[in-house]
Amino acid sequence: MSAVRGAGVVVTGAGGGIGAALARRFAAEGARVVVNDLDAAKATAVADEIGATALPGDASHVVAEARAALGGHVDIYCANAGVGTGGDAFAEEDVWSSAWDVNVMAHVRASRALLPDWLERGAGRFVSTVSAAGLLTMIGAAPYSVTKHGALAYAEWLSLTYRHRGLQVHAICPQGVRTDMLAATGSAGELVLTATAIEPEAVADALFDAMAEDRFLVLPHPEVAGFYQARAGDPDRWLSTMNHIQQKWERGTG
Repeated sequence: MSAVRGAGVVVTGAGGGIGAALARRFAAEGARVVVNDLDAAKATAVADEIGATALPGDASHVVAEARAALGGHVDIYCANAGVGTGGDAFAEEDVWSSAWDVNVMAHVRASRALLPDWLERGAGRFVSTVSAAGLLTMIGAAPYSVTKHGALAYAEWLSLTYRHRGLQVHAICPQGVRTDMLAATGSAGELVLTATAIEPEAVADALFDAMAEDRFLVLPHPEVAGFYQARAGDPDRWLSTMNHIQQKWERGTG
């Protein structure tokens, strides 16, 4: 893609899983990539593999260093770092705080740092790794589901507010992806995600298709579009269906 070749790209949470797949794909397409991850060893390994720059650390504060490493400009920012926190309404306050900080506020902080330059140049691309949980929900994971809804809402807000000024926004909303995060979902993930799980590389392919079409919503599992329509068209029926799945999970009869 001409928009990618030579572009300065940052991918957070890129030490493995979806982030690593995105970093590899951008590098293969000719981009100059910064690999960010809390795990320094993993970030360095991916960066060395693809000829990129590793910048380990908190995704909320990587923009300034990444801009310097890329020669002054970040063209594409992939807000991919996330925490897959399980728990119900009684999850501890620090669990909710962590999910909110990483899954939502890291995106807000990055956009604050990126927008002045992008709006001045009239160009920029913000990629938010959300989850189908942001369009729908996920049983057994209240903090994750709620904050992923927040991430989607923020991506929508960025797009509707700044698209006429050159900002392109994409929200990636997969269901199960074969990563460590999927493995950590336990029996809930086994019930609703594992059977249709895809490889991280398929998520990268879906993003590039959406970028080529300048499409906001990225659905690596196309069937999610139908679920989303059903949820909007008949919320009570959809909630009843999801409650039946919840009951199956509680009984261990999935």
